[in-house]
Amino acid sequence: MIRTIIFVALAALVVVGAVWLAEHPGSVSLAWGDIRGYIEMPAVLGGLVVFAIMIALLYRLWWSARRVPKAISNSRQRGKKERGYKALTQGMVAVAAGDANEARRQAQKADILLGEPPLTMLLSAQAAQLNGDEAAASRYFNAMLKRPETAFLGLRGLLMQAERDGDTSAALAYADRAKTLQPKTPWVLTKLFDLQVRKGQWQAALKTLDQAIKLNAVKQDDGQGLRSAILLGCSIEAETAGNKSAALSFAEKALKQNPNHLPAIVRRATLMSEAGKTRTLPKLIKEAWATAPHPMLVSLYVGGGDALDALTRVKKFEELREVNPGHPESSIALARALIDAKIWGAARSHLTALGVGPGDNPPSRVCRLMAELEEGETGDIDAVRSWLVRAASAAPDPAWICADCGAAHINWTPLCSRCDAQGALDWRIPEHANALPKPEMAALPVEDIGETVAEDVSDDVLKQELLPPDSAELAPPPEDNPPAVNQSR
Repeated sequence: MIRTIIFVALAALVVVGAVWLAEHPGSVSLAWGDIRGYIEMPAVLGGLVVFAIMIALLYRLWWSARRVPKAISNSRQRGKKERGYKALTQGMVAVAAGDANEARRQAQKADILLGEPPLTMLLSAQAAQLNGDEAAASRYFNAMLKRPETAFLGLRGLLMQAERDGDTSAALAYADRAKTLQPKTPWVLTKLFDLQVRKGQWQAALKTLDQAIKLNAVKQDDGQGLRSAILLGCSIEAETAGNKSAALSFAEKALKQNPNHLPAIVRRATLMSEAGKTRTLPKLIKEAWATAPHPMLVSLYVGGGDALDALTRVKKFEELREVNPGHPESSIALARALIDAKIWGAARSHLTALGVGPGDNPPSRVCRLMAELEEGETGDIDAVRSWLVRAASAAPDPAWICADCGAAHINWTPLCSRCDAQGALDWRIPEHANALPKPEMAALPVEDIGETVAEDVSDDVLKQELLPPDSAELAPPPEDNPPAVNQSR
């Protein structure tokens, strides 16, 4: 539109000028020595226009002639770069295909054609890695650190090398530097968090996790679930450093983060007991017992050791059982207290309610309690040994089991010792309990078990698992006699 307006304006000026010249005729006189001449004004103007056009054409021709060498050079450079980028692309394809020789050849070709090391160093490093030349790859990655535009890529390559070599400390240092360069990159935050957790830097990991949640590098729900476990790691870290008050504070924060988190409940109760804060401890344990009973809470509930006499302990465990009467842990805790108080009948009643008949398959703990009950009440050695045999083949006791790899742990830790899963330990019976021998076999008297038990249970297991260490009557026989379990035959 603007161009149209300008064209119309110029055309109007030309028309006005032509009209003006027509209304005001004139001529131009020329004198060259004795020569005199007159030229009409329109002819003069036409000549000036032709002269201007010729000058413009000559200038354009001169300007084009000057640019020809440069244009030829630029054309060659463009062709060279196109071939270089093509080699770079083919090199990346070779890396993806795992063709080390082709990747190295294309990297060298791209380096020659492009002459820009930042573009080819990564390809060269990856080609070296495919060839198994980690030293050369490391040199390329370190060279990339010297250039601001490639430093981040170099750090990532070195970090991956350190992880592959199992050097967690070096990987953590590279991840920390990468976070300095790119603090909002999701994979940097998650990788730094994982490495901090593996190194036990729990408080630093907590800060990184909060940043990752804020930037949505970790989903809100997943992050909040992890946060309780990391806070417990902070508690362990503070206790190791000798700061018991900070350890308790972190445990309280973990429990506040997830009120039903059993490890947080146990951790806080343990630290409260060690700090002498026993006034509110029974209330905390009762609240936890209603939803998540745990054997460790039992000793904490009564103060552990011989803090209370046997009858008082029985009364307290009767109160605790009322909180969650249907849970096996409640009956087991009360039965334990009744056995200690030598109240045999009540103890037998609570254990019987857990299923200890010939057709039942009680857990190993219940079998051991029954053996202790028989020894204390009746002194029946055969009955004791029968229950210990059943304990050896019964369902194992609950433990802290990793939900990812199934590894069992005696104590809860924020990190699985086998697979490094974070916050994955649950209190439950190991899955291999399903493959245990049939309960009918374990329920038979010892004299009827015969060779089956002798084949399934080794002498060492019988000595270590079946025989009470403090019982002289059940001591292992001399080496020149057959095993005790077969003497009845």
